[in-house]
Amino acid sequence: MKKIAPLFVILLAMQAMPVLAEGDPQKGRQLVETCLGCHAGKLANASPNYHVPKLGGQHPEYIIAALQAYRAEQRWHPTMQANAAQLSDADIADIAAYISSFK
Repeated sequence: MKKIAPLFVILLAMQAMPVLAEGDPQKGRQLVETCLGCHAGKLANASPNYHVPKLGGQHPEYIIAALQAYRAEQRWHPTMQANAAQLSDADIADIAAYISSFK
């Protein structure tokens, strides 16, 4: 029984963890239009002289975490904070699904 108790606690904790919702890449495609001004086509850097992260092919979990951090003002960039503030959790999941489809 002593060996089963820790396993049971771990299983309960895993059930309580929030699950990342899968996004809709087609909705994300529409929402990502404002990103293209800085991140350019296929979500790659606009110019070698203009340093913005390459987003295409990023893991959806990273995109979700980054956008949520910008929205909560835990990550600093005025343009990103302003854009992320307008997004719902569903919007963020949709954007992440679309962006992660690029390699």
